[in-house]
Amino acid sequence: VWCFLGDGETDEPETLGAISLAGRSGLDNLIWVVNCNLQRLDGPVRGNGKIIQELEGVFRGAGWNVIKVIWGSKWDELLQRDVDGVLVNKMNSTVDGEYQRYATESGAYIREHFFGPDPRLRKLVEHLSDDELRDLPRGGHDYQKLYAAFKAATEVTGQPTVILAKTIKGWTLGRGFEGRNATHQIKKMTKDQLLELRARLHLEDEIPEESLEDGIPPYYRPDPDSTELRYMLERRKALDGPLPHRVVRDRRPIARPAADPFIELAKGSSGRAVSTTMAFTALLRDLMRDRDMGARVVPIVPDEARTFGMDSLFREFRIYAPFGQLYEPVDHELLLSYTESADGQILEEGITEAGATASWIAAATSYANTGVPMVPFYTFYSMFGFQRVGDLLWAAADARARGFLMGATAGRTTLLGEGLQHQDGHSHVLASTVPACEAYDPAFAYELAAIVRHGLARMYPERAADGDDVYYYITIYNENYEQPPRPDHVTDDDIVGGLYRWDAGPEGGSRRATIVFSGPAHAAAREAQALLAEHHDVAVDLWSATSYKRLRADALAAERHNRLHPDGERRVPLVTSRLGAGEGPVVAVTDWMTAVPDQVTRWVPRPYHVLGTDGFGRSDTREALRRFFEVDAGHLVVAVLDALAREGKASPGEVADAIARHGIDPDSPDPAHPDAGAHD
Repeated sequence: VWCFLGDGETDEPETLGAISLAGRSGLDNLIWVVNCNLQRLDGPVRGNGKIIQELEGVFRGAGWNVIKVIWGSKWDELLQRDVDGVLVNKMNSTVDGEYQRYATESGAYIREHFFGPDPRLRKLVEHLSDDELRDLPRGGHDYQKLYAAFKAATEVTGQPTVILAKTIKGWTLGRGFEGRNATHQIKKMTKDQLLELRARLHLEDEIPEESLEDGIPPYYRPDPDSTELRYMLERRKALDGPLPHRVVRDRRPIARPAADPFIELAKGSSGRAVSTTMAFTALLRDLMRDRDMGARVVPIVPDEARTFGMDSLFREFRIYAPFGQLYEPVDHELLLSYTESADGQILEEGITEAGATASWIAAATSYANTGVPMVPFYTFYSMFGFQRVGDLLWAAADARARGFLMGATAGRTTLLGEGLQHQDGHSHVLASTVPACEAYDPAFAYELAAIVRHGLARMYPERAADGDDVYYYITIYNENYEQPPRPDHVTDDDIVGGLYRWDAGPEGGSRRATIVFSGPAHAAAREAQALLAEHHDVAVDLWSATSYKRLRADALAAERHNRLHPDGERRVPLVTSRLGAGEGPVVAVTDWMTAVPDQVTRWVPRPYHVLGTDGFGRSDTREALRRFFEVDAGHLVVAVLDALAREGKASPGEVADAIARHGIDPDSPDPAHPDAGAHD
């Protein structure tokens, strides 16, 4: 596995943050090549220091083998004659900013400023002309030394290797480019610069000067029988053709589960109070136990398995450790013992969401990179997903990753007591920006089962090339409540489509309305349904919205079709058709920001109102949090009555009475304000 990068890129924490993992794991099939041209886009990487020596220390300390290719072969004779080490000392004491300057200056300048201050150095190069001094090469431009470095790297065992190759930015492009701070921004070359480049590449015979007269450089193609062209064609043939393209091979196709692991979740919890996170762990265990698919399942956690109840998997499936478990864990006598093994299946990555996401991407792209599809389930605090590693998750979509992201401990008010740094009310907003992300927020275990089953069928068909290049983001919660069985009238298509009627309102009722819930907001919706029927004679239908992102995508696709097919049959968005048949206003309630249900506002054919959790999270009980964010049953009753009042079907007095009955303070701080309640 080769990785090519620049020295400036090593300032990114993601570049060096996990290199110790490769050292600890002894990954001797990993080779990095760092192009050390000493420059970033704007200026030197370490103008006042030495980036190569800095990187050498970092990599050696992380257990890597380091190969430096600093000076070209023409320096060898000078170094052999440097018996007192004065040349090596000068090299080591010259900062990178000076080396960049030398790349742009004449041989006379180099003689005066690099060799000149010390008479021993000046004498060392007195036999060389100024042009020869300027042509002394960097090691990264010496093909023989590079070949030797690459060959040595492939022969190392027991540790990864990094090659630090010193180069000049813009090499061969001429003095107007080489080593200049503006090199990255130069878009065109003058005729004189093109002539200089032609001379540097020894192409005078192939490219006549008159071909440059119009200012448009000719396209140079080597002779068909030349060694260069034959080599390039051979390499392209070995890489499956003249143009880069994605090849998906089924070296080891994935099988469907031998048994149906989803049946139990569809039955409900039979009176037991369980969370959707607990339901997911049970489903994950059943998938891992499956004789056909189980070995392909990759559970990934960033040091939070016990929080999610996944420690029950430790002893049965074991945690992967490349050299096994070299100690007896302190909890070895317990059923939930921390059990490591060289053939462990669980990736326990430690406190590194970026590292865990990288492992997930590797497994999620294995169907294409290795022809061996894997099914990764990365489970994490939902707050630390898209917000913390959004760039990686965007890259995952670009890489056509397939797999499951499980945003656990989700919800602004459901994760009680952990404050604004942990309580997530907006990851679904961030997920909505990724075209390849299918985002779901199930309320019940049977919904979770249907979504995972659909994801497996969609991403992992019999032929990998036939699968959809999407990944699933599913939020799960730590609130325990009885999981209902799947209603008889509800299908998988209803659930994965994003919206379905969960419960019809009671018969009768002088007025009607609809409440749409998602996730744990179902509890407030169900309580409000009963309160509205008992105290206000309002019959409320309850609908479950499993994915506002899916509903929005469907509506946008319908709009586009209708716009481009004015004479064809008009398509109706699913959210429009399903909510269009009801009566009265629609109130959506969610544990997410109002922006999540607002994604479908313009396609709801009835008055539409949203209650959500805009604002910072806070440390308190669920009951207090839901009252503060105005998403509890009392606020939901008031919202429905207010919506009816706007239609002339309820009086302001009835709304005021409901506010008083439910103990709501109309002058309480707005939870969406950043300072809400800060000075109470």
